[in-house]
Amino acid sequence: MNSKQFSLEIEKYRKEHPGTSYMECIVGYCESRGIDTGTVGPLVNKALKEKLTIECQKLNLVTKTSEGELPL
Repeated sequence: MNSKQFSLEIEKYRKEHPGTSYMECIVGYCESRGIDTGTVGPLVNKALKEKLTIECQKLNLVTKTSEGELPL
């Protein structure tokens, strides 16, 4: 499986489980397929990583970056 296929599978899983976060989708997908979550890091492509970052920023799990923001 490559990163594009993995991303498509996660998006499909998310559509099947509305209201589920991307992090929960990755964990749920891995558990349902018997995949160790520690091994999927290289399969997370840029688009999925950006969605995860935004989600984590909203939950205050990571600090927000100032990229693309104008200084006040």
